[in-house]
Parts: sequence; structure tokens; C-alpha cells
Amino acid sequence: MDDIWTGEKLRLRGVEPEDWRDFRELARDLDGVRAAGLVEPPRSDESFRAWTAERAGRAPGGEAFRLVVEDLSDGGFVGAVTVGEVDRRAGRFRMGVEIGRAHRRRGYGREAVSLLLGYMFREERFHKCEVEVYAFNEASLALFRCLGFAEEGRLREHEFVGGVHHDVVVLGITAPEHLG
Repeated sequence: MDDIWTGEKLRLRGVEPEDWRDFRELARDLDGVRAAGLVEPPRSDESFRAWTAERAGRAPGGEAFRLVVEDLSDGGFVGAVTVGEVDRRAGRFRMGVEIGRAHRRRGYGREAVSLLLGYMFREERFHKCEVEVYAFNEASLALFRCLGFAEEGRLREHEFVGGVHHDVVVLGITAPEHLG
């Protein structure tokens, strides 16, 4: 069996306590956090250390989890993928991806999402993955569409970000669509 967590450019791994600085940098990227609707007041370094240590201590898997995207060439932190809002009865889940500014538009997001979908569809037996993307986030919309996600709807003026209400685009992909 191949390593389901490793692709051509990256591997997905658990969160480690020392990742706190990298998560802090993701949180300081205003464009990135705004595109995900995660703008918060500044946090202390201690808050990031505690948050990361708590996640590093969690048991693997579960109903919601986060994995680090690590560059195979140098072991560097690239970003993270997250699974949440799991509905095992219906066989669907939601996911998200964050890629650090220096690593965007280089194929990391595409490969990380593909690896995560492979795991969730093949190993966890889910049937469908859904994502919600702000309509202004063209890069994320392009990423998910190129992976085969289909637009399933638009929630008009659904979220308030940067002083304006924005539409949210709901996209989905089924296991047969992803696995072929």
C-alpha cells in the first residue's frame, strides 16, 4: 500500500506543538484570514502556543480534525487542511484549506485537498464533501472547480467580511466524482 498521506510535493501530518509560529503567521495574513472569514483580534504568542499544544495532544481523527501541510523538499510548513461539520448518517463532511502566502498558486492546495478527499472517501467511507467559499475568493473557487467540485448553490449576502455582506458559494463533490 502507498502512503496515503504523501503526494508528489507534500505530506499531511498531525499538528506539532512547535507549529505555533506557523499558525501565527497564517493568522497574521489578513488577505488569507479575510478570505476564510476568520478575522480576529490579535492573539498573544502564548495563546498560539496553547492552542497548538492542545491540538497536538488530541487523538487522531474524530469528527473534526486539522492536519499540517508539509513541503517534502524541506519539511517546511505550507499550511493546513481541516475537516469539520461531519454528518456520518448522511455520509458527508465539510473541509477547508489554508495555504501560506509564500506557497500559494504552486499546487500545494490542490494536492492537499486531493489527499484529504482520498482518505475521507476511501478510508472513512464518506460519500460527499462540501465547501463554502466567499464569492470574492476567486483563487479558492478555481481550486475547487479544477478538482471537480460542482457549484450547488449561492447564499446571497450571507456573511459579513471587511465591512460588506458577501455571497457564499456552496460547492460539492461526491466520492465517485473524485475517485473516478
